[in-house]
Amino acid sequence: MSAGFQTGLQQRLPGFLRRYVLHFEASIERDLRAFAVSLGAADRVLDAGAGEGRFGEFFRGQRYVSLDLGIGDEGWNYRGLDVIGDLHELPFRTSAFDACINIVTLEHVPEPRVVLTELCRTLRAGGRIFLAVPHQWEEHQQPHDFYRYTRYGLEYLLGKAGFTDVHIEPVGGFFRMLSRRLLNSLQFFPGVLWIPAAVFFAPPALALPLLDGLDRHRNFTLGYICTARKP
Repeated sequence: MSAGFQTGLQQRLPGFLRRYVLHFEASIERDLRAFAVSLGAADRVLDAGAGEGRFGEFFRGQRYVSLDLGIGDEGWNYRGLDVIGDLHELPFRTSAFDACINIVTLEHVPEPRVVLTELCRTLRAGGRIFLAVPHQWEEHQQPHDFYRYTRYGLEYLLGKAGFTDVHIEPVGGFFRMLSRRLLNSLQFFPGVLWIPAAVFFAPPALALPLLDGLDRHRNFTLGYICTARKP
């Protein structure tokens, strides 16, 4: 789903429907809020690959630092970032942070193992990472889009980077993925053609998530939410 089309959905839909339709994004926000609540009031949190820093509001009770290279989306405003920097070579001392978040950013780095190793380095002993990555997703922020991840690839990369206590959760299964694909199709119908396309595609797109419990293994998931800890 293009960034513009997704933004349009987020702005037009009421909250409950947005959470239902944009399940991946809503799940990330829900779990990220819980992650923030679990941190200490004075904890130092690095948002690695922060984009416009929109998750900063979740960490108002912590010392939040946003970092991004600032090249992902030409329409974004990166001026509010704390640091413009490369995730492959973070400009922070070892053990500088108590926690780190990396939200749908790992697919945009050429060397994900290097990045995860750097994130682990900058965490204190016992520090935690919150990571969200895509699995079934279209190309976006081209040409800075390199990878998609399976749960097994994530487990391998996190382990090699030095993390332990790895927990990986697929977000939705086949029917939520299919629902999202039907909604994706609406962006290809310009002008007045959007109305009959919405009539055709929207009803099944809204109904399909109700069947998602049938996919018990969730191998067709849109993406994963992961947490891990530095020993």
